[in-house]
Amino acid sequence: MPHLQFEVNQKLANITKDKFVNDIRDCYSKIMDTDTEHIAISIREYAKYNLTIGRANPEDNICLMNLDIREGRGLEKRRELALEYMNIVNSNFNIEAKNQYITFTQHSGEDFHLVEKYLAGWEPNEKPLA
Repeated sequence: MPHLQFEVNQKLANITKDKFVNDIRDCYSKIMDTDTEHIAISIREYAKYNLTIGRANPEDNICLMNLDIREGRGLEKRRELALEYMNIVNSNFNIEAKNQYITFTQHSGEDFHLVEKYLAGWEPNEKPLA
């Protein structure tokens, strides 16, 4: 169950957030070769000066992403996802790629729990809740 966390320093409309989470979920499913039912997404909105990246101007829009995922995907898959997420953030939130920062944290499947069960290790083309 990935937990995909997005922190931005701007207020977002609900319609924007709805489109964004659907874009993020679909992208994750496609690139990481998994179903969508177990994908958790958080969006946290902060005031303009509450997030910073050293190379950004203080008044710039910023997005920090913490992506907690299961082990098993190689660097190439993680990099593909990172670049696609930067495009999605840019198109939905108007945040330049240079003002985005992504951190991946990998866990074993047993670190992710839903009411039905904990998840197994990742397998290609999986449906973890089936």
